[in-house]
Amino acid sequence: MSVLSRAKTWEISESDDDIDSGTKFSVKGDQSEQVPVSRDSEDGATSGCEDKNLPPSNTTIESRPKSPLSDPRSGTPSPAKTRRSKEEVEAERQRMRKRREAREIQRAARAQERLEKRQQSQRRRDAAELLRSLRPENCVKSLTVCIHPALLQRDGSDVLLDTLATFDWRCSIKNQPLPHSITWTRELPQAKDGEGTVEEEQVVQVLDLTQFLDTVMSVKKLLERQGAEPEEDSVLSPLLKFLSRNTEKVVTVLVTDCQRDYRTNPGGGYKLAEMLQSRLDLKDVDVEEVLVYLQLSKNISLVLVEGWQEVTNHVCAVTKALSKRPFKRLTEQTELPFCVDGSWASGVRVERDGSGLIQVWSRQIQQLNRVSSAVASAVTAAYPSPRLLLQAYGSLGSEEERKGLLAGLLVKSKTTERRIGPEISSRIYRCFTCQNPQLVLD
Repeated sequence: MSVLSRAKTWEISESDDDIDSGTKFSVKGDQSEQVPVSRDSEDGATSGCEDKNLPPSNTTIESRPKSPLSDPRSGTPSPAKTRRSKEEVEAERQRMRKRREAREIQRAARAQERLEKRQQSQRRRDAAELLRSLRPENCVKSLTVCIHPALLQRDGSDVLLDTLATFDWRCSIKNQPLPHSITWTRELPQAKDGEGTVEEEQVVQVLDLTQFLDTVMSVKKLLERQGAEPEEDSVLSPLLKFLSRNTEKVVTVLVTDCQRDYRTNPGGGYKLAEMLQSRLDLKDVDVEEVLVYLQLSKNISLVLVEGWQEVTNHVCAVTKALSKRPFKRLTEQTELPFCVDGSWASGVRVERDGSGLIQVWSRQIQQLNRVSSAVASAVTAAYPSPRLLLQAYGSLGSEEERKGLLAGLLVKSKTTERRIGPEISSRIYRCFTCQNPQLVLD
């Protein structure tokens, strides 16, 4: 059934061809609506409109504006989309590609920044952890005291093990390259599973009095033979071989079973020379030669102890000293180790207007030996610059007058007043006028 709407206006068709068509259209203004009309409906419309005396076959119906409930299929067709050229399409693609690349670059930059922040934070944590591990109370936990098994067979050696266990220090009993010795190993802070273990250069060899006397006799025979090798079965032979293979080691020999001499020393000191003379019947010259060979030629320190308690005290002292060494080295590191601490090392700041040059001139004079700040202030007050001092030297006729130019300047201190004197005046003159770089001023 066709949909009809009341017509606002009636128009008379001039052509009979519209009547023959099965469907009629009405268009008015900007709105258009297709209204299908059958021939049966046309007859009804004609009969209903006879009062107006208008021929129904020659009329078209102009429809009202489309109501919201009208058929959606009868709406106006959408306008055709505008076609873009290939250049515009390619330009749009380029713009989109550049946007994606810019976003990728920004995303990568943000990721790199986050990575650098994480790495920087990790480096700070590692540095703090390293500093914390190098403190003496933590560094001592990384040290291991290595003891030769032969030492534990002696009477009283259990004192050493009990003391190490009391301090909760690590101890290892194993064979050493040097017999009857005690060494130390350290685990590096960032090493795991003992992979980064280093040996300390400190080595302690514990000898009883009999072994030490045998060492002294071996040294005496070695000096008499003028460089011959010591006997293989002597105590000195493995010691010299160990030092030849490990030149960086520092060996300390502890001689036990020594009796203190309370008669000559209230504190109970030991007299090595008297002991060697009485035991081995050596002369003073022989004793001095043996000691010079051991201490100066081979860098071996001799320490006389009474028993294992003193040996234990020495081992504990060395262990504590080794635990303090890394942190002390770290705190004492400087870019210029030859510079001293204090205001002198910082120098003087010279501004663009020249302020500070008088302080530099005063510091330059103070570099001379026995020239105080008061003497330098007296010289700089009379001659504010080196050029003025050189001009004053040039104005004098004789060498003696130039040397004594500054001798009469008055040096004022808090309590006294004095003159610079001819000696300092002569040295300052030679410092600024001498052409010989090898001249010793003082």
